[in-house]
Amino acid sequence: MANSPDSASFQPTKALLCLLAAALFWLLNALNKTGYSLNIEYPIHFVYNDSAYVPVTPLPRTVRVNVSGDGWGLLRHSWLPFQVDPVDYPVPQPLRASVINTTSLTAALEEQVKRLHINYVIADTLDIAFDRRITKTIRLRVDSTGLNLAPGYAVSSVINVTPGSLSVSGPQRLVRGLPDTLQLRIPRKRITDNYDEELPLTQFRHPQLQFSTNRALVSFEVGQLLSVPASASAK
Repeated sequence: MANSPDSASFQPTKALLCLLAAALFWLLNALNKTGYSLNIEYPIHFVYNDSAYVPVTPLPRTVRVNVSGDGWGLLRHSWLPFQVDPVDYPVPQPLRASVINTTSLTAALEEQVKRLHINYVIADTLDIAFDRRITKTIRLRVDSTGLNLAPGYAVSSVINVTPGSLSVSGPQRLVRGLPDTLQLRIPRKRITDNYDEELPLTQFRHPQLQFSTNRALVSFEVGQLLSVPASASAK
């Protein structure tokens, strides 16, 4: 007896395709709807005179913002948050700024983000702090009293340091505390020949300080002392 159409075997491939088509239709329909809200990380760029001022704490790279809009707009900003242009946040008076002004930031975001409505900025990374940027020149000198020469040897020339000074730029509160002269210590022990080496300048390393150079070349000549005969010294 032949099988009837109703008793045909189940075809899982066709059923799966139907489910995928239904899910895709539902997703597209949901993304076209409005009224969704979401917290997103939006990139921010601080605009200030960086030649005169420097942040003393790391500036936030993003701010958390609650937005609302259709599904497509929220999907774009939640999945690809750093592929949008950062919002510019001007800081006209850095020394008086202590927090991000959420009102002005919201206005800037509304001007830039057209497809979403900015509800509010979430106050979790709003602290900022600046100091004046100053530059100080520090002389570089070799600590000659700390030279470790082998017995019977002495420095026989001028001790050269190139460059002769180091420029340090950074927050005023840090730069003003630096000394006027940096004494370089020669690490080699029991020196018997001419010295010509580069020394790393790591004494003042700080993430908020910028240096004109990080190495200095030190060179000097070393000679052996001539011993004086005992008979000659007795005359």
